[in-house]
Amino acid sequence: MLTRTASLSLGCAALLLGVLAAGCAKQQAGTTSQIVDQTFALTPGSVAVRFGFLAGALKDLKVIERVEQGTDHVTDPPKLKGTLTLKNTSEDQTAQLVAAKIEYLDSTGQSIAPARSDTTVSLSSNQSDRLDPGAETSRDIDVPFPSAVLKAKNLSIKAAVSLAK
Repeated sequence: MLTRTASLSLGCAALLLGVLAAGCAKQQAGTTSQIVDQTFALTPGSVAVRFGFLAGALKDLKVIERVEQGTDHVTDPPKLKGTLTLKNTSEDQTAQLVAAKIEYLDSTGQSIAPARSDTTVSLSSNQSDRLDPGAETSRDIDVPFPSAVLKAKNLSIKAAVSLAK
């Protein structure tokens, strides 16, 4: 499903004034190109994840691509956005969270790399990167998405979490 959401004006209308010897003014107007977000909803919109004693979900998943309105020229490559929530289900183990890596798989299980390949999400924060037993945390996901699979019908998303030892 494709919906167009809030847009941001990029570029300015140029107005050139030239004063002629006779004292007349002449105007020339430039063009304004408008950039809009195209949002692609993923189905399902959330995926359960489990890493040892950490459980959680990738939620509110969607892909956003910025394009020039009217020409559909891509100005900003697609990105996967959503939220990763994790809960420490252990009764006596603390986890020191480092990062999560998002990987895209096709219908045969082969990895698909986006144009910009860094799909790592930092899980440490200013408050603490430690997740005590029973505690929960969530992080926004904003990573590159492979543009070639926007039209694909079968795509799997896999996440791996790195912990400090």
